[in-house]
Amino acid sequence: MARASAKAPRPQYRCAECGWETGKWVGRCGECQAWGSVAEAGAPVLRTTAGPVTTAAVPIAQVEVSEAAFASSGVAELDRVLGGGLVPGAAILLAGEPGVGKSTLLLEVAAQTARAGRRVLYVTGEESAGQVRLRADRTGGVHDELYLAAETDLGAVLTHIEEVRPSLVIVDSVQTIGVSGVDGVPGGVTQVKEVSAALVRVAKTHDIATVLVGHVTKDGAIAGPRVLEHLVDVVLHFEGDRNSRFRMVRAMKNRFGPIDEVGCFDLAAEGITAVADPTGLFVEHLHGRVAGTCVAVTMEGRRPLLAEVQALVTPSPLERPRRTTSGLDGSRIAMVLAVLQQHCGIRLHNHDVFASTLGGARLSEPASDLAVAVAIASATYLTPPPVGVVAMGEIGLSGELRRIRDQPQRLAEAARLGFKMAVVPAEQPQPDRPRSTRFDPTIDGMRVVEARDVLSALLLLNLTQRSKQSLSVVDDG
Repeated sequence: MARASAKAPRPQYRCAECGWETGKWVGRCGECQAWGSVAEAGAPVLRTTAGPVTTAAVPIAQVEVSEAAFASSGVAELDRVLGGGLVPGAAILLAGEPGVGKSTLLLEVAAQTARAGRRVLYVTGEESAGQVRLRADRTGGVHDELYLAAETDLGAVLTHIEEVRPSLVIVDSVQTIGVSGVDGVPGGVTQVKEVSAALVRVAKTHDIATVLVGHVTKDGAIAGPRVLEHLVDVVLHFEGDRNSRFRMVRAMKNRFGPIDEVGCFDLAAEGITAVADPTGLFVEHLHGRVAGTCVAVTMEGRRPLLAEVQALVTPSPLERPRRTTSGLDGSRIAMVLAVLQQHCGIRLHNHDVFASTLGGARLSEPASDLAVAVAIASATYLTPPPVGVVAMGEIGLSGELRRIRDQPQRLAEAARLGFKMAVVPAEQPQPDRPRSTRFDPTIDGMRVVEARDVLSALLLLNLTQRSKQSLSVVDDG
C-alpha cells in the first residue's frame, strides 16, 4: 500500500500591525498587543518588476506649490491649528470623545467653506440626513453648496465623490463606513484600514481636502489600527469637559504646520464659536482681593493661557485629611503641600485641602506649582494676595523655584491683560549677588519680581508667619 501523502504545510498567521508571526491564530498580537490584527498569511508575493510611471520625476525646484496653497476653513481657530487652513489633497483625522462636539465643529467648517464658494460633501454614517439638517438649521449651516449624504458603504461614498466633485469631503465617522469583500465588521481593524486607505487615495488623486472623524477608546487613544494615524497628514484631538462649554483642538501630527498649537472654542446650543482670547473663561477676580486664589500662566501649545487657581483649607476631624483636586495633578499638589510644610512652616497635616481651577481649565505643567502654593498659603492664613498678581514657576523638593520655558511670552500675556505684578523664578545665582528677592524692570507697566525659593515668594506676598528677613513688602495697590 502506498504511503500516505505528506501533510500539507501548517498555515502561518501574521499581525497586520507589526508583522509578528505565529503558528496558530490568536485574538491578540503577542508583540504589539493589538486586538483582532492577527490573520492567516497568504501566499508569498511575487517580486514586482518595473512598470510605467504616473508622472516623470522632476527636480524639486521645478515642482509647483501653488496647487498646495492653504485655503481658509472659515474658522480662524481651526486655521491656526492647521497652520493656515485646509490644503487640497490633505487627509485630516479629527478624534474626540462622544458628545464633545466634533460633528458640530465640522458642520460649521462645511458651512463656512460652502459660503466661500467651494463645494462640500458631508457624509454621515452615524446620523440620518434629517438629523444633520436639524442641526444645520439650529446653527445656521444650510447652504446650496453643502451636499449631504447618509451612507455606510465605501462604494457609495466614492460614487458620491465622483458625482458631486467637492473641494472638501467630511466623513463622520470612518468607523461607521464598511467595504464589501473585506473580512470584519465596520470599525474593525481591517475595515478601517481599507476604508481609510481608499479615502486618502481619492483625496490625493483628485486634490480633495478630506476630514475623517475618528472614535477614541476609554483611554483617550484613537480607536482602530495605528496605521490610520500614519496614513493621514494631520491628526487633531478635540478635547473638552462635559461640564464646561470650553473646547480645545490640539494638533498631534501636522505635515503642514506646527504640532504644538491649539485652538479654543465655545460650544453652545446655537453652535460652536471660536474663542480668540479664552482667558476670561478661566479668570474671575482680575481686580479684587480674594483669599485662596492666585492666577497661573500656562502654555497650551504656543499660546499663553491664564487660569485662576482656587484653594480651601479647613481643619479636618479625620485621621487622614482629605486632599481633593479638580483640574490639577493630584501628585503635584501632594508635593507642593509637603514643600510648604517642610520649608515654609505651614502645617497642613491636620487640615483638609481642596484645590481646583476655574471654568474647567486643566493645569498639568509644573509651571503652575507656584500659583498653587500661593493659593494654598493664602487660604491657610485667610490673607488675600496683592491685587493683580500672577505667579509662575516650578517648585523643587528643596523648595527652590526653577526656571520655566517661554517665560517672556507668559509675562507679555499677563501684562496685556492688565496684571500689575508677576512673581517668577530668579536667574541662576551669581557670586556677587545676595540671596534676596530683586525687582526687574517693568514689562508694559507690569512689575516682575524674582524669587529664589517658594518661601521668598510667600514672604514677598505676606503669606507666611515667618519673619520678613528684610525683604521688601509689596504695596497692596
